[in-house]
Amino acid sequence: MLFFRGINAINMDTKGRIAIPKRYRESIAEASEKQLVITIDLHSPCLLVYTLDEWEVIERKLMSLPNTDPQTRNYQRLLLGHATEVEMDVQGRVLIPPMLREHAKLEKAAVLLGQGNKFELWSQEEWDTSRPEMLDEAATTQPSEALASLSI
Repeated sequence: MLFFRGINAINMDTKGRIAIPKRYRESIAEASEKQLVITIDLHSPCLLVYTLDEWEVIERKLMSLPNTDPQTRNYQRLLLGHATEVEMDVQGRVLIPPMLREHAKLEKAAVLLGQGNKFELWSQEEWDTSRPEMLDEAATTQPSEALASLSI
């Protein structure tokens, strides 16, 4: 299983391509034959980048949910509907489709943030705006029950 960690400052070229950091390229190629899936994040102005094999697990879970529930249907509609397969080229670049770039407000400077089983792809500007808010919330909000037992 791949594990993505760390924060990487990257740039998007004029064609809308980003280069996946070298340290991940070989593992991605082995795990999913250079195939990635990119979709929107429903709670933040960023994109979620999965290896194809990891996305297929999530996709099956989403599709198994009852689509008669309006909230479930919206999640399916948004996450599955925006999910786009991309392939790393020989230089480790992937093309971000225009509609996805628009959702994340991606222009040139970007941040690729490892999240274990996926990356988050943020515009540098959105990351710089959101990060202090996240830090403040983490420092001043009582931890949820799920986080209460975490000791770091």
